[in-house]
Amino acid sequence: MNDAESSILLPVPLMERIGRYFKAVVLVVGEMSLLAWRAVAGVFRYKLEVKEIFRQFIMIGNRSFSIVALTAFFTGLVIALQLSVGLGRFGLKLYVGQLVGLAIFRELAPVLTSLMVAARVGSGIAAELGSMVVTEQVLAIEAIGANPIQKLVVPRLLATVVATPILVTMADAIGTFGGMIVSMKEAGVTPRFYINQVRNTLIVDDFISGVVKAAFFGFFIAVVACYFGLKTQGGTEGVGRATTKAVVMASITVFVSDFFLTKLILYF
Repeated sequence: MNDAESSILLPVPLMERIGRYFKAVVLVVGEMSLLAWRAVAGVFRYKLEVKEIFRQFIMIGNRSFSIVALTAFFTGLVIALQLSVGLGRFGLKLYVGQLVGLAIFRELAPVLTSLMVAARVGSGIAAELGSMVVTEQVLAIEAIGANPIQKLVVPRLLATVVATPILVTMADAIGTFGGMIVSMKEAGVTPRFYINQVRNTLIVDDFISGVVKAAFFGFFIAVVACYFGLKTQGGTEGVGRATTKAVVMASITVFVSDFFLTKLILYF
């Protein structure tokens, strides 16, 4: 075999691996879409378990609030500090509040909060459902004639969709407060001046944009976490793998969907 023939044949295994990986990704996306469709249909088709939805909502809030608040506070500190240095080169330190408000409300609060929800709540959902699959509790639900999606997926989906925008709203306020602390020290502005800057710069659309994106992020996180939880295989080790996959895939989904949601919101 000459060099020309070997150079043609060598890439074949690589192309096969790429093809198999692409098929696997398409299969996973298709199954997730089917799960999402069945869950959304279940919201309107069956009676909602309000107590379970409320219980999941409280659990999501308890799990996420502290880490979301901490992340938002230090994000506000860091972005204000960086902007103070950057704008200080042009003598514009006084206007840090305007950029901090826009950055937090439109982008930083929704994305970072959703990432924390994916890490804290998404992992919990995947681990919980994965444990139920491993211990055959899901099979028991099917055996008594109940719908696992209605019992397990719908409450977690609705709770996450509702809780994530509320957490983002809290993150908006906490992050803006963190930016105010740094602005007072670095730019020498008063709290009233800083708040007036934020109020005069932001419009309702800025707030709505972040909240709408947060609702979609919550939907994607719940679907991804439920999917990998229900697909758990391999005992306790499989639960760990499913949890890791859920967090990674949910985080990637947040970043990818953020671009398209931002374009869509700006278009409308």
